[in-house]
Amino acid sequence: MPDPETKTDPEAAPGLGDTVAQALAVLLRRPARATLYRRLTEGLGEAVDEVTYPVLSGLARTGARSAADLAAEIGLDRSGVSRRATRLEEAGLLRREADPHDQRATLLTLTGAGERTVAVMRGRLAGGIEEALASWPPGEAEAFARSLRRFTEQGPFG
Repeated sequence: MPDPETKTDPEAAPGLGDTVAQALAVLLRRPARATLYRRLTEGLGEAVDEVTYPVLSGLARTGARSAADLAAEIGLDRSGVSRRATRLEEAGLLRREADPHDQRATLLTLTGAGERTVAVMRGRLAGGIEEALASWPPGEAEAFARSLRRFTEQGPFG
């Protein structure tokens, strides 16, 4: 049995966990996300950009949320969400409304225009993914999609 204090050989081939972790690190890098968000938001109005994308996307995914709850969901602080929400509210893409369960609280919610904007961004994202997978051998892209979904549902993220 190997000694747990022994360092792994840097020349050795990475294990499956290392390989997946390295691939996820590329996807999760801030510059990679910013580039993707710029592509998805291009031409959708001055308020819609790589900075406000997470707010729109997060609200579309979760439904109405307070700025604090949305901040926890998308990895920003409450004040950052509030500033972005103000830009989106001024553009008519979201609105603030009283929380029916706590009149002291305010919820952020997408407007119809916000929902249509998110639909365009999601369509662009799906199209970009399909384009990237178009050259894969038949069945491999479908297997990847099923496996990725399973991994996100059953993996170490919950």
